[in-house]
Amino acid sequence: MTPSHPPESASLAAVNAPAQEPCSACVMVFNASDPSGAGGLTADISTIASVGGHPVAVVTGAYARDTSAIFDHFSLDDEAVQEQARAALEDLPVRAIKVGFVGSPANISAIAGLSADYPGVPVVSYMPDLSWWQDDRIDQYLDAFGELLLPQTTVLVGNYSTLGRWLLPDWSADKKPTARDIAVAAAEKGVPYTLVTGIALPEQFIDNVLASPTTVLCSSRFESFDATFMGAGDTLSAALTALLACGMDLVQACTEALDYLDLCLESGFRPGMGHILPDRMFWAVPEDADTSTPSGDAADVPSIDGFVFPPHDTQH
Repeated sequence: MTPSHPPESASLAAVNAPAQEPCSACVMVFNASDPSGAGGLTADISTIASVGGHPVAVVTGAYARDTSAIFDHFSLDDEAVQEQARAALEDLPVRAIKVGFVGSPANISAIAGLSADYPGVPVVSYMPDLSWWQDDRIDQYLDAFGELLLPQTTVLVGNYSTLGRWLLPDWSADKKPTARDIAVAAAEKGVPYTLVTGIALPEQFIDNVLASPTTVLCSSRFESFDATFMGAGDTLSAALTALLACGMDLVQACTEALDYLDLCLESGFRPGMGHILPDRMFWAVPEDADTSTPSGDAADVPSIDGFVFPPHDTQH
């Protein structure tokens, strides 16, 4: 995917100018633990650290998943979620909050209450595709999210089809809804800004549009990859939240976050048998790194500074 303008991600800036003091702004994220590393808190933590923030991660539950699909989710009790967040908020100067998939209406209510106590802290809410879940639970979750958390949300992030189905279920016009139509629907629930991603364009391009109910603030067009990725939405929303926490204005943060995601996808890798994952630390790999398989005897034991690593065949 080729960006339509030169990328200037915060991570690249940090690498090219190591003498500058990093931002290290505290960014609180509410999300589920993901053992595969595709999304969830793993994506949030690595992304926020990559763009220069300090992740303050609150576990809301856990996925049972691999790099191909989500099989189940186990939600934490809302009191456990609230106590984690309160302890951190009373100690750390959190500058922005990201809300991912939090598992239950009770957790949504708890997070909405917490964010209401910090009205000066921007909230970025990401709505993933929930088609893997049971229909009745999806409906309950979306209803609670729309009623309780969207009024607290500064920027809503989601894929065009996901947000369209959720916010415009009764759309009947012949013409498909635009990003501004979705932003208008989100604004009716209290959201001032909406970032709509994955809008299909001709010739294998996609558009990503940041809009308010009255105008399109910015858009970034990219050439689509011929591949299936897992974790792109969590990566984008976490990057946007961290860049806002670091003091960027909304339009610049949105543009930088999209460029960062594009570079993550361009460097994507397949660690398992499923889909490709974004490489959120792409900038840390040396340009001349040798990724070929080392030659030599397979029985050779590696060592570092005289410390020999024993083979994994020790008898107990």
